[in-house]
Amino acid sequence: MSNEILYILLPDYAAHEAVYLSQAIASDEYALKENPKYVNKVLAPTLEPVKSIGGFRTVPDYSFETIPDDNAALVLIGGFGWSTPVADRVVPIVRQAIEKGRIVGAICNAASFMAKHGFLNTVRHTGNGQEQLRLWGGDNYTNSDGYVNAQAVSCGNIVTANGSATLEFAKELLLLLENDTPERIEMYYQFNKQGFCALFGEQ
Repeated sequence: MSNEILYILLPDYAAHEAVYLSQAIASDEYALKENPKYVNKVLAPTLEPVKSIGGFRTVPDYSFETIPDDNAALVLIGGFGWSTPVADRVVPIVRQAIEKGRIVGAICNAASFMAKHGFLNTVRHTGNGQEQLRLWGGDNYTNSDGYVNAQAVSCGNIVTANGSATLEFAKELLLLLENDTPERIEMYYQFNKQGFCALFGEQ
């Protein structure tokens, strides 16, 4: 299996939602990892730079036409593009990943996209509130009983999160990927959640 993690970025994506996960994949608390377990790659509709909500432009590694057959995980980064027609092109990519037993993460509007296409109907999940999941999902969303009112939820190989849960989303994916020991992943989580001063400040 490839060690590449593919971050799906659609136009007007939420750049902050990829930060904690991608950072922990590529570095530890000291420096960039010499031999990381996984490699971060960007997947977008085309190979043209894709713009974030904040105006940053990211050059993709792969387009939907050049996506490799193998990867370690798909991470659907939220943003406004998930409510546009280009999102429909992601459906077969996610379906194939789930069928192959790959890890799939979806945060914010990307979780609502997952509901819209029935990908959450067999797993416990969360997102930007049950009302939005029902609104986006319509008749294709049949698992409202599986909704959990939590920042992030991991079930099987699928991780979902709401738009304020960037750090919790990263934690659940890092555990599922076994990117490090659970203890070190928890340390990373607490450091970023509580802050340097809270954990290491003078008493």
